[in-house]
Amino acid sequence: MGALPGGPSLRNDSADAPESTAGNMLPEAMTLSDRALLLATDLNRLLGPNANLGKADLPVAEQSRIKSLLQRALGLLGTPYRWGGSSPDQGFDCSGLVGYVFRNALGIELPRVSREMAKTGAVIDRASMTEGDLVFFGRRGRVDHVGIYLGDGRFVHAPRTGKDVTVSSLDTGYWSGKFMEARRVDGI
Repeated sequence: MGALPGGPSLRNDSADAPESTAGNMLPEAMTLSDRALLLATDLNRLLGPNANLGKADLPVAEQSRIKSLLQRALGLLGTPYRWGGSSPDQGFDCSGLVGYVFRNALGIELPRVSREMAKTGAVIDRASMTEGDLVFFGRRGRVDHVGIYLGDGRFVHAPRTGKDVTVSSLDTGYWSGKFMEARRVDGI
């Protein structure tokens, strides 16, 4: 796995885990908005004008749609979590965030809840995931969380009450053990 620009401080971030765990956390002195700004800056470099989004074989218009989707999602970093929320003004739950981003960036309507979103589009093998794919998480075989894949093993999501929209890792930390599947939505 390649490192994100900005070095190891952005890897293994467990700030989105339900309980605080020792090690691998960003400095306590940094506020959430500082961390979000740092991460957004680093991700913006990844999404710069020369980024191919891992889909160099796609037409430029399609790459542009994916870039627009990711920029819209990353622009919401730091928005508070709110159960049932589906707008920047009221906050987001996980499916509210994903639905809002797809609707406003691409005009694509998705089902309201993660369990129903997990029936949308084509199942994608984890090794074949690319930017813009939906990633689903759950327990006991039941989907209960969704995010948008950013590439490089990272995804953006609204994790839980008390946390803001953030970027997390699929490969380490709390969410790595909850991953269930990925899906590619038609139209992106």
